[in-house]
Amino acid sequence: MEVKLAKRVTLIKPSPTLTITAKAKAMKAQGVDVVGFGAGEPDFDTPENIKEAAIKALKEGFTKYTPVPGIDELKEAIIAKYEKEQGLKYDKSEVIVSCGAKHSLYNIAMALYEEGDEVIVPAPYWVTYPDQAVLAGAKPVFIYTKEENEFKVQPEELEEAITERTKAIILNYPCNPTGATYTKEELEKLAEVILKKNPNCWIISDEVYEKIIYDGREHVSIATVSPEVKERTLVVNAVSKTYSMTGWRIGWVCGNKEVVAAMSKLQSQSTSNPTSIAQKAAVEALMGPQDAVAEMVKAFKERRDYIVDRLNSMPGVSCFKPHGAFYVFPNFSGVYGKSYKGKTIKNSLDFADYLLEEYKVAIVPGVAFGDDNCARLSYATSMENIKKGLDRIEEAIKNLE
Repeated sequence: MEVKLAKRVTLIKPSPTLTITAKAKAMKAQGVDVVGFGAGEPDFDTPENIKEAAIKALKEGFTKYTPVPGIDELKEAIIAKYEKEQGLKYDKSEVIVSCGAKHSLYNIAMALYEEGDEVIVPAPYWVTYPDQAVLAGAKPVFIYTKEENEFKVQPEELEEAITERTKAIILNYPCNPTGATYTKEELEKLAEVILKKNPNCWIISDEVYEKIIYDGREHVSIATVSPEVKERTLVVNAVSKTYSMTGWRIGWVCGNKEVVAAMSKLQSQSTSNPTSIAQKAAVEALMGPQDAVAEMVKAFKERRDYIVDRLNSMPGVSCFKPHGAFYVFPNFSGVYGKSYKGKTIKNSLDFADYLLEEYKVAIVPGVAFGDDNCARLSYATSMENIKKGLDRIEEAIKNLE
């Protein structure tokens, strides 16, 4: 039987992050000592109080369907969080809980984007953004940010990119893969451009790394800029990164109630409600003690400082010091044109293959994120692994001809 799949399946590419991680895992399973820098999740366990809340919910029989857009208790915890931390006020009709932030973003794409729409995606970008736009029939329009601008979108770049066809701009801060984030003043300037050039443009503000931030910086949501900006902003967040709950699959959107209602309608015909037990755990994550988050961020900062210093000491490598998240995005283009065993390193894919095959180090090539000069390394792994992996990368670079 010939299997003829829908055309939309051919429009999206498999995640390169998962591909490289799977390849590294397969090598490890064969007994190969691989150091993996591909992880997109914290290496810490979910805090005990959160696990206990889930166990309690399970024992109490909280195992049935819930309302599609999430339980009131979790919505109220989300609303309280934003009022306390950002001074933002939302009603329960303006909040929807989904199966992780990726699901939230998918629901937004399906509710808003149409054929002919343009969606502005700053590069380097998380690989999901352009694919979701394409799936919904829209065209991703890239703004290629520069390392000398700390990988941040400049107002003049945004002004050039926005047209009357622009349906939305996606801002991710702190950013995966660069770790860049914005000050309130920088967000105000971007918002000013959006309101001037296309006041009907939606701002999709992906803030999943908001708590993993360094050097005394404070996370500020673009929704705080003004009531007019808040009205156009869909704030996306999750418990995944902050509380080491990637597998629990709880994310949410706060924003315009008509968009939220449309997302709920879509969700009712896809996943229905997010897992009941995970929702109860998320309530505890948001309302319970936050000590574990601070400890995790402290460990990440120590790793970040070490990995940045080491990479910047290597010949042909430059590495921006990230403001947040748990990735570095070093520029390896200084080694392009060099060779090993008669093979020339021409791009990030060649360099990633070279490291994995010859030195058993797994990194994610930057071409996947829209910047072929760089590669992403996650420091969501032990300091021992980081040191071992960097020793191998340093040796690999020295041995290129």
